[in-house]
Amino acid sequence: MILVQLNKDDYAYDIHSLVKAFYPSENVSVCTVLKDSEDPVRLRMQVDYLTNEIRLALCEPEPITDVFAVNGSDRIGTKNLLKQHIYKLLSEHTGKTLPWGTLTGIRPTKIAMNLLEEGKTEADVAQYMEKTYGTSAQKIALSLEIAQRERSLLQRLDYEKGYSLYIGIPFCPSTCLYCSFTSFPLSQWGKRVDEYLDALEQEIAFTADRFSDKHLDCIYIGGGTPTTLSPRQMDRLLTMLERSLDLSQLLEFTVEAGRPDSIDREKLEVLCAHGISRISINPQTMKQETLDLIGRRHTVEQTVDSFYLARSMGFTNINMDLIMGLFQETLADVRNTLARVKELAPDSVTVHSLAVKRAARLQMFKEDYAGLTMVNTQEHLDAAEQACAQMGMAPYYLYRQKNMAGNFENVGYAKEGKAGVYNVLMMEEKQSIVACGAGSISKRLYPDGRIVRCENVKDVTLYLAKINEMIERKRKLFTDLEE
Repeated sequence: MILVQLNKDDYAYDIHSLVKAFYPSENVSVCTVLKDSEDPVRLRMQVDYLTNEIRLALCEPEPITDVFAVNGSDRIGTKNLLKQHIYKLLSEHTGKTLPWGTLTGIRPTKIAMNLLEEGKTEADVAQYMEKTYGTSAQKIALSLEIAQRERSLLQRLDYEKGYSLYIGIPFCPSTCLYCSFTSFPLSQWGKRVDEYLDALEQEIAFTADRFSDKHLDCIYIGGGTPTTLSPRQMDRLLTMLERSLDLSQLLEFTVEAGRPDSIDREKLEVLCAHGISRISINPQTMKQETLDLIGRRHTVEQTVDSFYLARSMGFTNINMDLIMGLFQETLADVRNTLARVKELAPDSVTVHSLAVKRAARLQMFKEDYAGLTMVNTQEHLDAAEQACAQMGMAPYYLYRQKNMAGNFENVGYAKEGKAGVYNVLMMEEKQSIVACGAGSISKRLYPDGRIVRCENVKDVTLYLAKINEMIERKRKLFTDLEE
């Protein structure tokens, strides 16, 4: 265990995130009061907030101290300075550097985007990110490239008069080993899917009424796995959206087909009939042994067959998700996956670095998976970037998560004209997003840049029972929208 003791509970979350980045496989405890634990303490750090200064001490194996002055009235400046000093101590102690430096937030490109919009040059942005966060030159360059591409992409949107819509379908054929999203096995919930659609219909009706004076830019149906819906249920949902909402100004409509074992011709015919512009078919890997290990109950052949079926039916904007750092996979396995994907020639690829969260089965039952190894290096990401470039794709959005393998990032690559607008909106938080369904999160963006969120309950049973409460939460969130 890595133990960080504070004399008061300031910046605890930021400290935890940074220390965890150095020690991803360790339990990290950040506290003001010591608690009993059976875990042996591998490293102990003390953080004392004093008048106009902070004192750090690494207590093991030999005491190392660092005292530095702070401006108590500048909370953001104090946080950044504290993280810089902790980073320096841990980097010297471990011999490690982190590609993103002290950055632990999920939206690095937002920093670059905001500075560019303020009129800063790329050189100014690079200097700021290196000095403030210690971000590597390679990651700064990636952030700048994506921020510039995002700015161009988002010029198509009218933030004041537009909004986007997320629809969550929380059902899956099975739950992956690493997954912590809101998902429920269809085998147990199949008889209640129509009841779930009943509740969704109420949320969609509210959205149509509340946003009748706005135009809808993007719809994203995600999950879970939306194509666990039967053809009849999918047709019901899409018809519901068409009847309730004005789709005449829609820039993008994405449906995650996701799991190849949930795709068939009849479902794709329904999507075609409703003019869906973008779908995802997500292999994650093209190594069968890995698919079996992580609980994805489909074959590599099903991925290939589903992709070619969709192409033959006229889908011209297909995304594929891949995960770097999957258990027991070597760099050779990753290169083989990339070669197979290149043969398919999708229109966009999202390259994820595996992030295992507390709610994932892997974390909840660690003892059952103690022998699994996760390896993710810059060489893995470079191979993916090279493969995407060879397919004519460029990076267009980026985000990070806690506990990512290798402390890296997720990057979306796309061919010209095939970038996912909704993905960029989610990362840069430039527009209000209404989210319907269990576990979904609505966001209201205010003119002054403030963002207020409203969450739906995750449990499907609770969602069905409290649908009126969910709608009322949105009503309060979006009251006086025109202001």
